Order: sequence, then structure tokens, then C-alpha cells
Amino acid sequence: MHPSATRSPVPKAAAARGTPAASSRLVLLVATRKGAWLFCADHTRRTWTTDGPHFLGHTISHVHLDPRDGSTLLAAARTGHLGPTVFRSTNLGRTWKEARQPPAFAKPTSALPPRSVEHTFWLTPGHASECDSWYAGTSPQGLFRSEDGGNTWAPLPAVNDSAEFREWMGSAQDGTPDGPKLHSILIDPRDPKHLYFAMSGGGVHESHDAGRSWATLIKGMEVVEGMDAATVTFHDPHCVRLCPSNPDRLYQQNHCGIYRLDRPGDTWQRIGRKMPKRVGDIGFPMVVHPRDADTAWVFPMDGTSVWPRTSPDGRPAAYVTRNAGKTWQRLDQGLPASQAWWTVKRQAMTVDARPAPALYLGTTSGELWIGYEEGARWMNIARHLPEIYAVEVAELR
Repeated sequence: MHPSATRSPVPKAAAARGTPAASSRLVLLVATRKGAWLFCADHTRRTWTTDGPHFLGHTISHVHLDPRDGSTLLAAARTGHLGPTVFRSTNLGRTWKEARQPPAFAKPTSALPPRSVEHTFWLTPGHASECDSWYAGTSPQGLFRSEDGGNTWAPLPAVNDSAEFREWMGSAQDGTPDGPKLHSILIDPRDPKHLYFAMSGGGVHESHDAGRSWATLIKGMEVVEGMDAATVTFHDPHCVRLCPSNPDRLYQQNHCGIYRLDRPGDTWQRIGRKMPKRVGDIGFPMVVHPRDADTAWVFPMDGTSVWPRTSPDGRPAAYVTRNAGKTWQRLDQGLPASQAWWTVKRQAMTVDARPAPALYLGTTSGELWIGYEEGARWMNIARHLPEIYAVEVAELR
């Protein structure tokens, strides 16, 4: 068992779906380079209490609440003594237990060289109809599934053991500074067999048979100048989101711009061209409105040739489109006006489902922010945390 602070016991999560009641509370699940924190708010989202740190000193890539039972938390961790693993809590973080069988690649064969999981990066609860199912993405890039609430994990061989996928993934040293990552695992709410995922080196992929076979979705995507867009390896999606209100629409923040895909079409449209030229359309996170498929947010970073990975000109801001990418509006009220040289990682921005949704983001400098009225007004929740890797939000009663 892993002891965990219990400064602010978290109330039982709401089981009902739809617009939350006025009395419901929120919890922010914050994963950082040195541990995890839970921030709870009352219904006004003005007063926050802190529960943490959990796993102090360990790298936590993602913390996620299971919306189907409202009490199970999974935390993707890399620890000094256990290495890469997943921790489970069935009481909203009061106590934690390590997964009995964390994600691990199958034994190598003569055709497939050995690989070992460096860290689990992304966690996604399974379909609402599949109790206790979860998916995980790792670095090096691999896809895993659990059918017992995250206690044991099995690799999906159609991805992990495919020579074609291995070629697209490149080597463990390619691309992202701390290793390529399989991320953005998406499940069609209408069909548990319809899945998407993205690889930070290797494009976006879709399955209609629960992961037994896959098709690439890279048509219309651009790649770095001088590379061949027909080569899947060169495609670098940063974050892909599926619209809750219209699962036939996906948005993507890519290494080479912002895109939208409307199914059954298979060609991505670059919608970031309408962003201000001085800002550009390069960044990591992408967030979509819980009820309006035309509304989405991004958080640009400096994407110049040296890739400093900071806010452009040290002036951070979110940008919103309310017409599916035809126009974009800057949202910076309350954020630093200058000399703020941080940015936001791909999992570190999210939105709640309140009637007037608020945005949440965590920064590489350890600050946690809330953007009221869909990002129109920003307020700081916490400072001086470790570098923030991921932020998730859940409704509680």
C-alpha cells in the first residue's frame, strides 16, 4: 500500500450523467513531475482545498477518475524503486495499491526486438458499457488494456507486435525529448469497438473491431518541411480530441498546426491558418466544448525553429474558436501580460461540464489556473507546484 495524504477527504463522485446539479463539487486531478495533487472546489468554483501530495517525489504522468463507479482512481507513475507502474485507489485517493501486473511488452521474438516500458503516459477509462475496462498508452509507444479496473494489463498485439507499427514508431530516441508517446486514446461513446489513438511519432489510427485491426488517418496532415507526408513515421499529432456532443467530429493539435476531421470523411482540414500570424498554430493541448462541437480551445506555444517550448513572446493565452475553426479569439484576461515563459503540456488543459463551463490548465512552471466563463477570465488556483504534466476534472456530489 502506498500511504497518501488525506487533508481534504473527497466526496463520492456523482454517478449521473448530463448537466451537474448546482450542489455538486469539482475535483481537479493534477499529475506532476514530483507527485500528484487533488484540488476540490465548492459549487462556486471559488474556494479550493488541497489533498496531497500523493507519491511525493515520483513522476506522475496522468491521474484519471473512473466515471462509471465514481470512486476508482488510476495514477500512471514512474517511481525510483518500482520503476514504471500504475497505482489504483478505490476510495478517491485515501489509500493506493500498486497494480498487480502493470503494462509490459510481450517477450521478444526473432522478428521483434525487445522493448521495455519506460513509463505509462496516458490513461483512458473504457466504454460506459464495459465496466472496469481501461486503456493505457506508454513510452516507448505501446497500447494496453485492462479488464479488471487497472489491476492487470495486457498488450494489444495488433499494435505492439506489428512490424508495420514498429516501423512507424521509430526508435525510442526519436522525436519527443523524453521519448515518443502513444496518447489520445479515444472511444466512440456509441460503440465500444470503435477506437482511436495517436502516436507522437507515427500518426493517428482508427479501429472498428476493438483493436484487432487498424487504419491510419493521416490524409490532409502536413509534416515538417523536407519530409514526405506519405510516410506515417513523420506524422506527429500532439493531442486529438473527440467531441462529446458529436462523436463524428475530431479536433487535433499537431506538430504542424491545428486540424479538424468530420466523419465519415477521412481528410483532416487545417483550421489553424486563421490564428494570428505572430502566434501561429503550434502547441500541445486541445480541448473541446462538452455540448458544442463548434467550440474548441488551444494554448499556443512558440513554435519557431529552435522550439523553445514557451508561450509566444512570454505572453501566455488560450485561443477559442466558436465556429469550428473559421475564426479564433484570444483569451488572456487575468493571465500574465509579459515575462511568463511557460507553456502547457498536451494533457494539462481540460474543461468541466457546468452550464457555463470553466477551463483548467497546469503549466510547466507549476501553476494551476481556472478560466471562468469558457476562458474569458483567468484566476490562479495554486503556485509553486512541480512541473505539471496532466490535469483532469471530475464532478462530485
